[in-house]
Amino acid sequence: MDVEPTPAHRTAEVESTKTMIDRVEELFDIKPDRLIGDTAYGTAPMLAWMVEEKDIEPHVPVWDKTERKGDSFSISDFHWNKDAEEYRCPAGKALRSEWRAFKNLRSHVTKANTINFRSSQTDCATCPMKAKCCPNTAVRKIARSVHEAARDVARQIAKTPEYVRSRHERKKVEMLFAHLKRILKLDRLRLRGMSGATDEFTLAAAVQNLRRLAKLSSHGPPTTG
Repeated sequence: MDVEPTPAHRTAEVESTKTMIDRVEELFDIKPDRLIGDTAYGTAPMLAWMVEEKDIEPHVPVWDKTERKGDSFSISDFHWNKDAEEYRCPAGKALRSEWRAFKNLRSHVTKANTINFRSSQTDCATCPMKAKCCPNTAVRKIARSVHEAARDVARQIAKTPEYVRSRHERKKVEMLFAHLKRILKLDRLRLRGMSGATDEFTLAAAVQNLRRLAKLSSHGPPTTG
């Protein structure tokens, strides 16, 4: 229902999705119930926008670089206690954003929009699991995104049959882009500038939709006699 051209840049492509959804909602008062995409759409800010602002189910993989290789503990091995606002390690010890009370309230939010949770050095020094948790540091640190709640929503959706079905449906959409490139020869744009790209892609999408409409509505030549 909409087209928004962007440079060949991942961030710009993701941001264009917001533009199109907002524009369609403003013009037609409709918005999708779910959004299907690849990992590029699974960043914390994008997931927060979908879940908290638009109430759209994110059927996308979560962009997560915190998983560790080998047998060392990853963040998924730590339990988040929402009420206490702290993590619990596999040994049952706490990881907190602050271990003492400050006179002035602190947010602890970093420039990367995360909050660092650290374990106690005393707990780690005598822990038998230290070699699998933080062998090269005195304490274990976990950087929790301020949008972690939205990331958890996406993780839970990824475990559902609906998510699996969405992944299959996404392949059909990707086939349409392949059709644009191979059949309609939109492997490169001829018009210059972003406005030219908008016009060219809009016309190509219109042609593609008309072709599909003709196939759906065609019943063959009328019979006589």
